[in-house]
Amino acid sequence: MQAKSFIQVERNERIATVVLNNPPMNVVCGPLTRELYRTLRALEAEDDVRVVILKGAGNRAFCAGSDIHEMQDMLQPGEVLEKKLVFQNKVFELLRAFPKPTIAAVHGYAFGGGLEIAACCDFVVASQGAKLALPEVKLGVFPSSGGTFRIARRIGIPLAKRMVFLGEIVDADTALEWGLIDQLCNADQLDETVQSLAAKLSAMPRHSVTAAKSLINDCYDKSDSELLSQSLLASDKIFCSGDAQEGMASFIRKEQPRFS
Repeated sequence: MQAKSFIQVERNERIATVVLNNPPMNVVCGPLTRELYRTLRALEAEDDVRVVILKGAGNRAFCAGSDIHEMQDMLQPGEVLEKKLVFQNKVFELLRAFPKPTIAAVHGYAFGGGLEIAACCDFVVASQGAKLALPEVKLGVFPSSGGTFRIARRIGIPLAKRMVFLGEIVDADTALEWGLIDQLCNADQLDETVQSLAAKLSAMPRHSVTAAKSLINDCYDKSDSELLSQSLLASDKIFCSGDAQEGMASFIRKEQPRFS
């Protein structure tokens, strides 16, 4: 009997869609995390893949958090780190630092670890009716895979404290107002909306986007002098690229550039 695959990958030209395949709620478990790591590493190395979309299987949830039954075996000192959190944080950080643009397509529930996954992506597009929350405190724990600091960076400290301390559900309209998501669309238009954004991103010059993403991601973690040095080194390399030549020549010709 073939083992279940917790991650599926769909390809559409330069766009790869990574499907969290643990229905009905697509909860995070050890096997899913390990498969996600292998998948991201493989897609990172594929030159033909320019954009990665993350979505949940089925129609109920993007990802409703971690598998509580699995975590019941991690209640002794050191066990949750060894069995779950150290590697899970490594995988989520890999997603955050992924060199190519990433989009979370959120429908239904994005709770706990699911919201932590979405927060690692460059763009979070949600459909009407989506519900987002960090409810871990209601289990006597707290968001331990970046939900505290990454959500605070997205929506500010006061709102992040409200989400984390109270574990309340945030509806899609409020999430958009807070900046927890970047775009909101009708439920039947989610795939189309995400694919349209991904297509635009895939047409951009990849090295320019990668360099810019790295600088933006580092903006809270490095000094201005470090960021300036990083920017200058990247600029010197990119200004010598074929994409730079194509972009400037196309501008002069008043044509749309065709980046490699």
